[in-house]
Amino acid sequence: MEIKFWLNGKMIKDEIEPDILLLEYVRSKGCYSVKRGCETANCGLCTVWVENKPVLSCSTLAAQVNNKHVVTLEGVQDRAIDFGTFLAKEGAEQCGYCSPGFIMNVLAMEDELENPTEREIKEYLAGNLCRCTGYQGQLRAIKKYLDRNKEVASNEVCK
Repeated sequence: MEIKFWLNGKMIKDEIEPDILLLEYVRSKGCYSVKRGCETANCGLCTVWVENKPVLSCSTLAAQVNNKHVVTLEGVQDRAIDFGTFLAKEGAEQCGYCSPGFIMNVLAMEDELENPTEREIKEYLAGNLCRCTGYQGQLRAIKKYLDRNKEVASNEVCK
């Protein structure tokens, strides 16, 4: 079957097998940030954005993104690097295997929620599993990142 969609801003038109998962397809296009984890839609490692919403690519057929916009970590690299420095400063990157999916969800949360509480942050990220960090460093990094961005935004309003 033919599929046409935008991957990180680039139009893709391709012939695909109707049963190929989005995870496998975007990896075949060089988007290696999209990780294979549990393959049961429970760990968040395979998170991508479809129409700016987080989606688990291990449980999404590539055919479902026909005529849609898909973004992987490669498509938000500047923001990802920025947040990644906060993770590193808090010692929350550990092995880093879960980081791409986690970062995709943090950035989506930042875009979707205004001034999230700690409870809202935890609820939004509940589907991200990490076997190394214990989550406290990640939570500190998120709060510091969001606080910094809120401060930057308020300073820009005053200019």
